Amino acid sequence: MLNERLNLLGSIGCALCLLGSTVIVIHSPKEEEVGSMAELALKMKDAGFLIYVILIILATGFIVVYVAPRYGHSNILVYISVCSLIGSLSVLSVKGLGLAIKETLAGNQQFTNWLTYFWLASVAMCVSVQLIYLNKALDIFNTSMVTPIYYVFFTTFVILASSILYKEWSCLGASDVIGNFVGFLTTIIGIFQMQLFRDVNISLYQVQRLVSRPSASLANADFSSSSTNLVDDYCMRQSNSNRRMVYT
Repeated sequence: MLNERLNLLGSIGCALCLLGSTVIVIHSPKEEEVGSMAELALKMKDAGFLIYVILIILATGFIVVYVAPRYGHSNILVYISVCSLIGSLSVLSVKGLGLAIKETLAGNQQFTNWLTYFWLASVAMCVSVQLIYLNKALDIFNTSMVTPIYYVFFTTFVILASSILYKEWSCLGASDVIGNFVGFLTTIIGIFQMQLFRDVNISLYQVQRLVSRPSASLANADFSSSSTNLVDDYCMRQSNSNRRMVYT
């Protein structure tokens, strides 16, 4: 609908992002079941979770006040970072609100509990911030770039927040720890590839043409030019070489 397309390297980078985040989800710790609002309230009082929430709020405030006005229009990660950081809290808030509704439907009234309204206010505030800054990112940057990067960052921070609140990382084996590490590195590589080569005008057809060239010709070809089209660069240099031969 928006006529936005990824080049070949961007598509590979997007696939790496999705592959890495999938590996993270597969090897991530499973959330511990919380059966009541009272249990959830006890977990919320944990020092680690409170420190995480404070750090998220401070980091988001710093990005919004200082970083976004200066780099928001040139760096795609600025607005996406705000959405992802706040998004990790919004998922926990939705889970808490859902638990309150579930208990109420089961006959244990929770709309007289102040914690229910706390979760409701948190959901409204977090989702509003996410919508505002996600729309800013979509207005400035290519949708095909924003979507996979936001998906990766959002998934990573949600898993981190859930692990801190429910403390499942202590139950992970060595294979799961390695899987999470490899998945995270894969997503980082994918993001860097999408960012570094987003302006390189190369397609699968152009790669096939380059591969079909004799190896000797490719070795003599200089691709260090600032041109973003590798095939046109090669053809231009071959044409200049032919002109020099005719002149001689």
